[in-house]
Amino acid sequence: MGRQIKGLLFDKDGTLLDFDATWGAWARGFLGELSAGDPALSLRMGQAIGYDIEAEVFDPASPVIAGTADVAIDLLLPFLPHWERDALLAHGNEKAARAALVAPCDLAALFDQLEALDLRLGVATNDSESSAHAHVAALGLQGRFDRILGFDSGYGGKPAPEMLWAFSEPLGLAPDEVAMIGDSTHDLHAGKAAGMVRVGVLTGPAPAAELEPHADVVLASVAELPAWLSRD
Repeated sequence: MGRQIKGLLFDKDGTLLDFDATWGAWARGFLGELSAGDPALSLRMGQAIGYDIEAEVFDPASPVIAGTADVAIDLLLPFLPHWERDALLAHGNEKAARAALVAPCDLAALFDQLEALDLRLGVATNDSESSAHAHVAALGLQGRFDRILGFDSGYGGKPAPEMLWAFSEPLGLAPDEVAMIGDSTHDLHAGKAAGMVRVGVLTGPAPAAELEPHADVVLASVAELPAWLSRD
């Protein structure tokens, strides 16, 4: 791995959260609300965002999986002429903040292990910062992170590197002392651009074959991080 890892920077959706288990059912309810119960409209909106409303799963190529939170809003807005963009974005963020979250493992136990290793910890998500804080609280991880950054925190979104540097630089960490952990190529491309170690996880829609060419290592989930960090 080169220099010793001193910081871990986590993506949120698909990394700290099981993506389809969390967002599959939520998306169906959200589209149903926006369509006022019109199944044909829900179906068309689902198709626009790469979501199978019957199976309650996202296509791995869906533009909303790794995109910033406003990507889905821009795709849905043409179907909802009575909504203004900013109002729809705020409504989506509010609904997402209250989603029923499914973690890929016992996160409290995992973060106890990580804190025992004296690591600096952060979140870098293409979701909004407000949703990220709400989800961290809902997962019982308040106070566990040095920085929580969203696409609207002032540093842009992934795959650009600025959000990642906004974690490492204030903490005095060199980029190659930080591992960027995520479930999408956006996360791994951002890690490469930032000069960080890249760790892929398989709790999002992307299969191992898609992540492996862009990652230094691919793990089944964040639960495997302690073992990976302790290896020679």
